[in-house]
Order: sequence, then C-alpha cells, then structure tokens
Amino acid sequence: MNSLLVKTFYETNPALGKPPEKRGLKELIETGVIPLDKPPSVTSTQVSMWIKKLFSLSKIGHAGTLEF
Repeated sequence: MNSLLVKTFYETNPALGKPPEKRGLKELIETGVIPLDKPPSVTSTQVSMWIKKLFSLSKIGHAGTLEF
C-alpha cells in the first residue's frame, strides 16, 4: 500500500537561510519566481529586462513561454 507523507511542521536552519514568509520583497524576487501572464505584444525577454531594471537586479531570466 502506498501512503503520502505530509510534513506539517518545518524549521529552517538560520545558518542556511530563512523561511519565505520572513523574506522581504526584494529578497523574494532575487531568489524566487514571478508567474506572469504577459500580453502577446511583448516578448518574454522584454518583460525580463523591465523587471530587471525595475528592481535593480544583476541577473534575471525566463523559462520560456506557453502559448495557447
């Protein structure tokens, strides 16, 4: 029989970082993912550059586009 193990309690080692809910906006953006529904008139690269400039980031990228 297969079972699903769900961890209901976790603790982040302070030497390794901090939980996402304790991070500020800039830190979340620098280490996270921004799901974005962009209009068809702009490219993913353009949006990446706008976000990079808006938040003064040194690195940014995109994982591609899903067109429907």
